[in-house]
Amino acid sequence: MAAAMEVRVSEPPLEPELEAELGPGPPDPELDLGGEDLVLDEVDVHIQANLEDALVQEALKTGVDLQQYSKQVELELQEVERASINDYIKESENIASLHNQITACDAILERMEQMLSAFQCDLSSISSEIRTLQEQSVAMNLRLKNRRAVREQLGQLLDELVVPAAMISTILEAPVTEPEFLEQLQELNGKINSVKEQAFRETVACADVQHVLEKLKIKAVTKIREFVLQKIYSFRKPMTNYQIPQSALLKYRFFYQFLLGNERTVAQELREQYVDTMSKIYLSYFKSYTSRLMKIQYEEVAEKDDLMGVEDTAKKGFFSKPSLKNRNTVFTLGNRGSVIGAAELEGPIIVPHAAQKSDVRYPFESLFRSQHYALLDNSCREYLFLCDFFMVTGPSAQDLFNAVMGKTLTMFLKHMEAYVCDCYDSIAIFLCIHIVLRFKAIMAKRNIPAVDKYWDTLLDILWPRFKHILELNIQSIQSTDPQKLGFLDTRPHYITRRYAEFSSAIVSINQTFPNEKTHALLGQLQVEVENFVLRVAAEFSSRKEQLIFLINNYDMMLGVLMERAVEESKEVEGFQQLLSARTQEFIEEILSPPFGGMIAFVKEAEALLEKGQLERLRGEEARVTQLARGFSSTWKAAVESLSQDVMRSFSNFKNGTGIIQGALTQLIQYYHRFHKVLAQPPLRSLPARAELINIHHLMVELKKHKPNF
Repeated sequence: MAAAMEVRVSEPPLEPELEAELGPGPPDPELDLGGEDLVLDEVDVHIQANLEDALVQEALKTGVDLQQYSKQVELELQEVERASINDYIKESENIASLHNQITACDAILERMEQMLSAFQCDLSSISSEIRTLQEQSVAMNLRLKNRRAVREQLGQLLDELVVPAAMISTILEAPVTEPEFLEQLQELNGKINSVKEQAFRETVACADVQHVLEKLKIKAVTKIREFVLQKIYSFRKPMTNYQIPQSALLKYRFFYQFLLGNERTVAQELREQYVDTMSKIYLSYFKSYTSRLMKIQYEEVAEKDDLMGVEDTAKKGFFSKPSLKNRNTVFTLGNRGSVIGAAELEGPIIVPHAAQKSDVRYPFESLFRSQHYALLDNSCREYLFLCDFFMVTGPSAQDLFNAVMGKTLTMFLKHMEAYVCDCYDSIAIFLCIHIVLRFKAIMAKRNIPAVDKYWDTLLDILWPRFKHILELNIQSIQSTDPQKLGFLDTRPHYITRRYAEFSSAIVSINQTFPNEKTHALLGQLQVEVENFVLRVAAEFSSRKEQLIFLINNYDMMLGVLMERAVEESKEVEGFQQLLSARTQEFIEEILSPPFGGMIAFVKEAEALLEKGQLERLRGEEARVTQLARGFSSTWKAAVESLSQDVMRSFSNFKNGTGIIQGALTQLIQYYHRFHKVLAQPPLRSLPARAELINIHHLMVELKKHKPNF
């Protein structure tokens, strides 16, 4: 506000002439000081803005006369106006020419507009014509499509209904084995099905060909029936290989399909004839084969008295016939396990008359394998034939197979029940169980479930018998009285050998298909055998003889088991622990007579050392001296006697060598501990320490006594 006031004071007053010339003019509303709404601040803003104008500032600085300056400006404007008019006059011709050109362009553009309007009208008419042509084209395409569809259906209908002369002549005259007959039969089947379909749709043209097709169908059914029956009857001829006519029938499997679709009664008749014929053939064949197989079994087989706990009384003569007992005991596997090997399991079946001619006999499991491999092979082939020729699957195929093979399977089960109820050969039964398990796996791999139920029923017969025989053996061992076994020596007992052979046989067979029931039964048997060995060992008067007997039996059982069973088996692990414990006890036992005094002293001294009572050893100088001198003078003879005694006591030289090595090692350890005891303060100054043998020297000397076998 102060600045504004200062500016207003310094403004020069208007000259009277300029005011008279300009006149009072209309009052400026912004300068109306009498207005009630005038705000003094706004006036100051306007004044300040005008003062900031460059021309106003220049005029104020130079003191220009505003009236004179206004006239000067007006003259300059007049000069500019006159110059502009002169420029327009000079360019008048160009302006006129430009006007003419603009007028000509307007005319040209008007004509172009008229031409484009006409072209637009022409395009509209062409577009309507195109739409008309398109509609006509769509209509023509639809009519063409409909005509083609009608033509195709009519052509197909005519093809289905028309019966060509070639079909009639072939069906009536050609043999059924000719390829042309099969081809025309398929055509006839298609026409019969088509006529049935069209007749359902009430097609009038079907009536013209139905009687012709019916006559051709009857003729074809008659010829097919005669052909198939002839093939089925050919199965009944003696010495006929029925696989050949079966293969011939498979070539004409469409015959049965034609009968099934057009003459079910004839199809049922042929099916029943086939089932009846093949059922009798299989029953006759397998009944005869089974009977002949049983004639080449070993004559002497295991009986109810052939148990582990029964004394061996098997009779052996120079003129005895081949038998299982004469080849080996009933508890030994031998080479019988090869029957479940890959080579023999699916090998050729046994030919009975050839075996009889060569006077070759077999154990029961080999006969069982041959019998059931023949059953497996024929069952697989028959099941596939039934599914292929008679077009059955699932339960229907199983029912049809049972109708063909049911009598044969029933005969097999009755035969097995009769044989097993009087069989005491547990290894044979167990091998038969594993043969069944492997045959079952083979059929599962071939995806043929035809005889799954038979395999399960067979296992239900075999498992209880195997369990019963093992229970009889367990009972026989339980009831064995060592005092009634006669003379006893420290060598392995024949009952433990029987157990070892039998257990290793079962474990080796059971490795492929492990079974918990088998492990449980073997566990019971092992417990009874261990108890039996302890009962027999108790009959010996000295602990040394008892240990020799136990070690010999444990070593023998472990050796037999490890020949066939895996080292991780429970039986092997159990006998290894027993053998190790008894061996360690025996080593202590044989070291006791020659070195018992030193061993006892070492144990007593170490006990006092642990309790911190070493001072009590001061009164043992005489005893220590005697022990040190006694060892130095007698250890060589004692070790030699010990080695000879061990080798005489154990039938297994390897086991005896191990025991001697363990005894010598234990002796060195005791003597080393004896050295440590004498190095303690109460005994350190004894003169007898100078007579002790150097440990390394002792080890070198003892190595000379180590036997080599």
